[in-house]
Amino acid sequence: MRHRLCLKIRMWVVVCLLFYFAAPLVCGYTDPLDFYAVTRLYASLGVPTPELIIVRLDPCGLPSWEGLECENGNIIGITLSGANLGGKLDDDLGFFNSIRLLDLSNNHIGGSIPTDLPITLRTFNLSGNQLVGTIPDTLSSLSELTNFSLSDNHLTGPIPDVFQQLDGLVNLDVSGNGLTNELPYSMGNLSSLTTLHLQNNQLSGTLDVLQNLHLRDLNVENNMFSGTIPEKLLTIPNFRRDGNPFDTTILPSPPASPPSSYSDVLSPPSAPGTKADGPSASQLLGSRRKEKKSGITWIGIAGLLVTAILASVLCLFMSRRCRRRLSEKNSNRRSTGMGNVLMGTHTQEKSLRKPLNEVQKVAKEVVSHPIVEDTLRNDVVMKQGMDHNTSTTRLDEKGLSLEAPPMASIPSERIVADPIITHLTPRENASEIIDFSKLFTVASLQQYTTSFAPESLIGEGTLGSVYRAQLPDGKVLVVKKLDKAATGRLNDRQFLELVSSISKLHHANIVELVGYCLEHGQRLLVYNYCSDGMLNEALSLDDEINKKLSWNARMHLALQAAKALEYLHEVCQPPIVHGNFTSANVLLDDDLSIRVSDCGLAPLLPSNFFTQLQGSGYGAPELELGNYSWQSDVYSFGVVMLELLSGRKANDKSRPRGEQYLVRWAFSQLHDIDALSRMVDPSLAGAYLTKSLSRLADIVSLCIQPQPEFRPPMSEIVQKLLHMIQRDL
Repeated sequence: MRHRLCLKIRMWVVVCLLFYFAAPLVCGYTDPLDFYAVTRLYASLGVPTPELIIVRLDPCGLPSWEGLECENGNIIGITLSGANLGGKLDDDLGFFNSIRLLDLSNNHIGGSIPTDLPITLRTFNLSGNQLVGTIPDTLSSLSELTNFSLSDNHLTGPIPDVFQQLDGLVNLDVSGNGLTNELPYSMGNLSSLTTLHLQNNQLSGTLDVLQNLHLRDLNVENNMFSGTIPEKLLTIPNFRRDGNPFDTTILPSPPASPPSSYSDVLSPPSAPGTKADGPSASQLLGSRRKEKKSGITWIGIAGLLVTAILASVLCLFMSRRCRRRLSEKNSNRRSTGMGNVLMGTHTQEKSLRKPLNEVQKVAKEVVSHPIVEDTLRNDVVMKQGMDHNTSTTRLDEKGLSLEAPPMASIPSERIVADPIITHLTPRENASEIIDFSKLFTVASLQQYTTSFAPESLIGEGTLGSVYRAQLPDGKVLVVKKLDKAATGRLNDRQFLELVSSISKLHHANIVELVGYCLEHGQRLLVYNYCSDGMLNEALSLDDEINKKLSWNARMHLALQAAKALEYLHEVCQPPIVHGNFTSANVLLDDDLSIRVSDCGLAPLLPSNFFTQLQGSGYGAPELELGNYSWQSDVYSFGVVMLELLSGRKANDKSRPRGEQYLVRWAFSQLHDIDALSRMVDPSLAGAYLTKSLSRLADIVSLCIQPQPEFRPPMSEIVQKLLHMIQRDL
């Protein structure tokens, strides 16, 4: 018995060795990008991968990994439905080259839906999980999608208007979430759609956008749809609509050719074979009746107009009389010491705004919006001061524009008021779902930062000071207090539009905007906090973090930063140029993941910024001519990679004159392997592969080319870094 067991063990050892050495010749490895993507996906979801992964077991080999379907070394399908998986999805999904089926339904997957999705997907099923957040706008890139299901999750917000190019979509199911707002207009382009399930959400508006689709199964139950149901939808074989406040009134269809009068209907037809030479007596009678009826109608309209004019005059007289009585009451109150709104007392403000509070109960967490607050106050002033020559008085002591903010920044249906402030109701589970439209008051931010005390100051940036803020629930945020010089060129509306555009940036490697403040002339941005600080400090000042920055860790940091710039340059529409990509704007989280800050803030950079950037060592040569483009970001990225490689600063005045500017010192040594080895950060102690060092030097050399046209796009850099990391596994 023991002999047989030893024999089996030896056999398995031989098989493993044969597979290790012969697999490249017999089976061929899985495509490197697919290999990277599937290992990352399985690890993030807790899928039990084969133990022999340490000997480079091919996912598409024999036996293939659980749930995989491969074709010619490419992963074309992953089915892990009901596998009791957890974890979260990340943007590494976008690295799959040829995947057509991804079914992760009926698990316990949390987090948000990745923004970087494989464009080859045809079936995408994430139903029955714990996903939160919104449906990403990048869904529009999945032009081959035919089946898409997100049912029974915890998604919120509107369905994005992303269906212009998804004319091949056949089945769409987003039921059982918390989706809101009206159906997007582009849904009308889904010419192939046959099944649409929207039930058990909070969707509103009408169903008109669906009336020209060729649906066979439509379920809109338990929403807030209203209006009249289009007649074409009533012919759908399986149409479920209960639980909506539809208007069930059926309007009669007009006849194809309505008769000119009742006499036309009653007049006998001409005898067969005869031809009428002129109008009959009944037709003449009908014509006269029509003229008489028309005259009566005009008389009625004139009477209504006269009545309306008299009513409006009467209303105007009554309103003036009411205002006169109100002004008399106000003068009496002023004399008895109760205060006046024009004096700005708290008691009068509270009494005047109290009726507004009856519209909706105040949420636990409230933040005010100064523009809406000032507008409400001014409306009260206008109403009470008509007869005291205050019709032109506007409370502008805050120095703020009274223009309404854009709808993208402040949804009107979410604005409520309490006796003191106007606020937006935050979403449920705010600790997990960040509301990018959240508005902070100066008072609240002063409380969270201890009145912007020096001990809360994190650093001084190009655009202003950065402070650490701790909320009452313990959550830590970062407040960027923008200099007036940085925002002086923008009025309030333009600033809000800028905030709205930044809030749409959603990427795993970009610092997320939590909210903003626009009050008392102050403009502040609130971001998530990154616990391990800036990359430049980690490389040169923080020994504890520096010990964690192995060669492989640095390469993964470079890859994450590259993916952030790739997202800005090639995914965002319109594309976004960072404009200030430095190691000080590359932040580290506690798991040594990258978050790039200051994304979308290029419009705020000062006029002398190009000179500053070149002086810092990150500026490309073309900045001398005042030109900045995405190629300039690529150059700055190359400088940051040099910092990761060497551990040196981009501009270090403490070094000898010829070594102060990192690019000038390193450029000529990138293709000399001996000089390159001496350039590596001494803290790495030689723990890296020479081939990997050479490949990184080739990538850096491309990024810091003096001519911008020779620098590759960030997507190409991402691919090169991926291949380099893959070879080092």
